[in-house]
Amino acid sequence: MEPTSASSRRAFWALLAAGGALVAVALGAAHYMEVHGHAVTGMNNQVVWGLPHVFAIFLIVAASGALNVASIGSVFGEAAYKPHSPLSVLLTVALLAGGLMVLVLDLGRPERLVVAATHYNFRSIFAWNMILYNGLFAICALYLWALLERRLGGYAKPVGLAAFAWRIILTTGTGSIFGFLVARQAYASGVIAPLFIALSLAWGLAAFHLAQCGLARLAGREPMDAELHARVRRLLAIFVIAALYFVAVHHLTNLYWAKQAAFERFILVTGAPYPALFWGGFVVAGSAVPLVLLLHPGFAGPRATAAASLLVSLGALAFLYVFIIGGQAFPLEIFPGYEVASAFHDGQVDGYAPSLPEFLLGLGGIAAAFVIALAGARALPVLPPDTVAVAAAK
Repeated sequence: MEPTSASSRRAFWALLAAGGALVAVALGAAHYMEVHGHAVTGMNNQVVWGLPHVFAIFLIVAASGALNVASIGSVFGEAAYKPHSPLSVLLTVALLAGGLMVLVLDLGRPERLVVAATHYNFRSIFAWNMILYNGLFAICALYLWALLERRLGGYAKPVGLAAFAWRIILTTGTGSIFGFLVARQAYASGVIAPLFIALSLAWGLAAFHLAQCGLARLAGREPMDAELHARVRRLLAIFVIAALYFVAVHHLTNLYWAKQAAFERFILVTGAPYPALFWGGFVVAGSAVPLVLLLHPGFAGPRATAAASLLVSLGALAFLYVFIIGGQAFPLEIFPGYEVASAFHDGQVDGYAPSLPEFLLGLGGIAAAFVIALAGARALPVLPPDTVAVAAAK
């Protein structure tokens, strides 16, 4: 991406500086929490994954789905998507790096990451995810190389197939972190893995569309032609519907089990603020309104699609807040049929109020992904070379 005017170049450096400043603030917030401990956060003995984990999981799941466009072009042979494949791969790397930055800094003792990277417990889903994350970085590097180097063009499809399979496995592993977790009443379900795959498709395509629009405008280009824009709108609508379907299956499955009825009533009806975030944030603002914007013929313009993509992303954060925070706040039923009480508040719903350092760390992950994508788009020819410049068209 080469800005076509002096104003575009100034905008590029201003955006890069703003993103870098947010990353620096996030690192400062992480250091503050590292020095003072969990006492300066909203977390406690029951809610051990706070707001930073909401941002981290969103970025990691969206990173997997951001490969949608590259996979459609290379694996499924849709020629219209192939010019946008390099940006799709770059965005995957950027989102995954931003999510892992938050994840590592939020878990505590980030200097011990080298231990987790060199000593694996293969009975732990966390250890498997370390392999999956590093593997996706390596495969994406090869994939991007094959897409940008003409001499390696013949390798794009097999590497793309490997990337497609790997990211499905990675998202399954991320969902399985929760699906295999029996120490929380909300989780321990085999439905969560396919649910996360469905969510990744919608969230990743929404993130890609926002990045594509922003970078193309910064370079003085049109984001995509009208035909491809219409196809992306339909595809995003299908993915949003699929995500809603799997979320409904997840909750209906829980409602079918008598032991989960109390949790479902808490998360969907009585446990403020989680019902408002779920119904208002995810279902209405993050799914229903975007579907209207994507499917109604009166909202066929690029601004409506960008607005729908933004709402899908915000709805994703609302869903993950309910899923992660609400799932921990509800107490585990250790002795069914008996009331449990102790000085440690066993058997009681726990509260959580995120602190400013937590929010800044989570926001820093998005900023890190933004900086990597922006710098990568400047250094590498990831935007379609045949896109007509806006300035030239005038």
